[in-house]
This record gives sequence, structure tokens and C-alpha cells, in this order.
Amino acid sequence: ELLREAEQLVQAKIHPQIIIQGWRKARDVAKKVLTEIAMDNFNDEEAFKRDLKNIAMTTLSSKLLVSERDQFAQLAVDAVLRLKGSSNLDYIKLIKKAGGTLRVSYLADGFILQKNIATGCSKMKENPKVMVANTQMDTDKVKILGSKVKVDSIMKVAEIEEAEKLKMKRKVDKIIAYKPDVFINRQLIYNYPEQLLADAGIMVIEHADFDGMERLAAVLGAEILSTFDDPTSDVLGSCANISEIMIGEDKMIKFQGCQRNEACSIILRGSGNHILDEAERSLHDAICVL
Repeated sequence: ELLREAEQLVQAKIHPQIIIQGWRKARDVAKKVLTEIAMDNFNDEEAFKRDLKNIAMTTLSSKLLVSERDQFAQLAVDAVLRLKGSSNLDYIKLIKKAGGTLRVSYLADGFILQKNIATGCSKMKENPKVMVANTQMDTDKVKILGSKVKVDSIMKVAEIEEAEKLKMKRKVDKIIAYKPDVFINRQLIYNYPEQLLADAGIMVIEHADFDGMERLAAVLGAEILSTFDDPTSDVLGSCANISEIMIGEDKMIKFQGCQRNEACSIILRGSGNHILDEAERSLHDAICVL
């Protein structure tokens, strides 16, 4: 609208700089008026929540979620208030799951990782120490491209395999020296190391997506390790409990009572992927505004 009006003024031979000066004066007046009529309910918790919800509902009124905006505004407010003033939106994870209606979307306390717990491990841990790693578990396999190993008997092949296994075992022993209850790796863990870790009573979660790993390390207060030479260092994260849950038809892992307790996950349900994508964009807008 301002540009449309300015075009007429430019055609009337008024210099653009003069128009801009006028705009700046108008901006100052507008800011002054806004400051005068602004109110701050920060010290009154109920009124503050009500203001936040109204802001979220205004943001959602032009979006697809307008029919359910009361519920989603409340979800956004609850999620943002958990951050306790921090502006790190990484702690709020949005998970889209087709099936059901938008109305059954909900806020889950804690952090949810879209992975399964490895076979042979317990499906629940109370007050665990969690190691988050990004390391290759098969670094020690012979995989130099174009190389050939000639052996004169099948026993020699067995010896090479045994040597590889031994290297893997040494790496696992280094990990066990940290005494973690849960080991989460960004990369594949493979059957042999997985079996060794499970035998040591460690819950194993492999191939976690990198985005999930970064957030998980942040909320658990852990460091992402790639070498394991200092078992005395304080690099393990912690939470109240870890358990396997079902959302829709999929199994996922829930981390409750994380060390940095600002984390939460919003589970979005909907009839199809297009609706879910639009709902995610709308809710993300509302969370950013808050």
C-alpha cells in the first residue's frame, strides 16, 4: 500500500528521499503509539499465558489449522513455556505421523527419537547414563578398494576375520569402560559389537538420524563422541527413564525427565502427508512468533 501511494507521489515529481523522510516520521509516530498502548503481563502468569495464546491464535487464523486453532495455540504455548525463556527451538521436536485426525495431536513430555531399540536389549531403563556417539564400528574391516589378499588356506581367511573381530572387540571394550547404560550411535553398529554391548547389559540404539542426535545430545547434556580414550571424562548424558512407545503403528523411543528438562515433542496426526506438512509449517510459525 505504501509503495502504491509512493508511486503517485513520484509521478507528481516529488523526490523519493522526501517520501522516505515522510515514511520515517510516520514510523516514529506509529512506534510511539504502539509503545503507549502496549501492556506487559509478564509478572501475572495467568494473564501472560492468555496473551501468548491470543498471539498464537492470531498467527494461526490465516493457516490451515484455523479449525483447530484453539488446541494448536495451546500446544504452541505449552511447548514454548517449557523452554523457560531460552530461544533454542531445537528442544521442541515436531513428529508427523499419518493416521487419525488433527484433533488427536498432542504434546509429549520429553524427547522422542524415531528409532528402535536393538534386539536382545531391555526395552526400559531407569536413570540411565547415556553415551551419544558418531563412530564407525567397522573401521577395522579390510575395505581398501582394489586390494587383494592371497592366502594359501581357509585357515588364513579365518585368521584375518578373527583379527578384525578382535579390533572391533577392543573398541567395544573402550566404550564399556565408560560404564554407560545406553549407547546411541549415529552409524550402524553391526551384529557382533551389538551382541557384546547387549551382553554387558547396555541398551543399544543404532543409526539415529543426525538431526535427532544433535538435539538428543543437547537435551541429555551429553557430548557426541567419536573416540573413546578418556573413560574418566564427564561426557555421558542422563535422564529419568527411557522406554519404547507406540505412536500410530510405529515403535519409537521416549526419553523422559531429560537433564535439560526444556525438551518436548509435539506429535502431529492427520489424514495425509500434505495436511501434516502444512500443519507443521503453521505450528512452526506460531512457535517462532511466541
